[in-house]
Amino acid sequence: MPIEKDEGWRYVDLELDLAGFGITETPGARLPVSEIEAALSGGAGRAVSVDGHTVEAAGGGSRIEIAALRDRPIEFGWGGPADRLDALHDAFSFDGVVVAAPKGATGTVVVDLQAVTPGVVSLPRILLSADEGAALSVVAVQRSPDGVVSLVIPSFEVMAGASARIDLTIVQEWGNETMAVARHRMRADRDAHLGLAEAGFGGAFSRLHLSVDLVGSGAGATINGAYFGDGGQTLDYRYFIRHAALSTTSQMFLKGAVADEARSVFSGLIRIEKEGQKSNAHQTNRNLVLSDGAEAHSVPNLEILADDVRCGHGSAVGPLDEEQRYYLMSRGLDPERADRLQVKGFFEEALVRFPHRSLDLLLREIAMAKYAAVAS
Repeated sequence: MPIEKDEGWRYVDLELDLAGFGITETPGARLPVSEIEAALSGGAGRAVSVDGHTVEAAGGGSRIEIAALRDRPIEFGWGGPADRLDALHDAFSFDGVVVAAPKGATGTVVVDLQAVTPGVVSLPRILLSADEGAALSVVAVQRSPDGVVSLVIPSFEVMAGASARIDLTIVQEWGNETMAVARHRMRADRDAHLGLAEAGFGGAFSRLHLSVDLVGSGAGATINGAYFGDGGQTLDYRYFIRHAALSTTSQMFLKGAVADEARSVFSGLIRIEKEGQKSNAHQTNRNLVLSDGAEAHSVPNLEILADDVRCGHGSAVGPLDEEQRYYLMSRGLDPERADRLQVKGFFEEALVRFPHRSLDLLLREIAMAKYAAVAS
């Protein structure tokens, strides 16, 4: 099992006994339609996975193909597993969702990943592909009921062809007893663009390991995130972007808050290969620590092998700004409202970067409800 001494698991003690989980042959009862899906405009395709079983896959009237992986087996070929949990997924994952956009197609798809049965490990595999000139937008909702002890190891594999665009938005609302260890891999060809926006709010332990390969000239990636941990949550982000072609670009921007005894970890690496001349890359991670018992770790890294690039990184960890509080109070706000406005403004800078404007209000409400619970 991964341990804290491993570089890729620094600051995290997983404390996971796989012997306590099994794989179910039949999915549990699916949850009602989520508020996230309801907030999206109509016409989107839909896929639902419950306990690792794809129970629905339906198109939204466009040329986008949506299918259960068991009915449309496909391999992208990423190489061997990175750790034991990755190997577990490779060995026992039996189903998932395939979303494919043919040349020139456009469309939006909602993928609802649910874990509902106690003691079950779910291993959903989501494959997204866009052929030349296609534009695919996918909203993935990840959820489970509170009190359900479950383990989820999802895998998203994303391939954007020449001049294609894929935007993946993930809203993570796992229940308070769910442990999730996600491994996402993305690859962009010539002049393609990849977008990932993740809102992380749930789970006892939630990890997202992301690898992005920009292998075609002019390819780009935009990574945005907002997360809020409270209670004893651990939210763990490991992001790696590799520039392996001429004139590639990447922007990484994450903001998070922790309260009570929660912990957040961000480790980001931008690697520019010798072939990545004229690349432009930047990563930013900022964290609010709202309680004495909370911890936030931020470790941005650059590895540059080319000599004609523009790169930068920045990180910050700290409490609410006393000067901002004083300024807001001088304008008539009491301390509680002043702090609430600070937190709202802190997350606003990240949430406005998410691609679906119809989700703005709901994501803002989720973040501020968590703050209200810890501030009361």
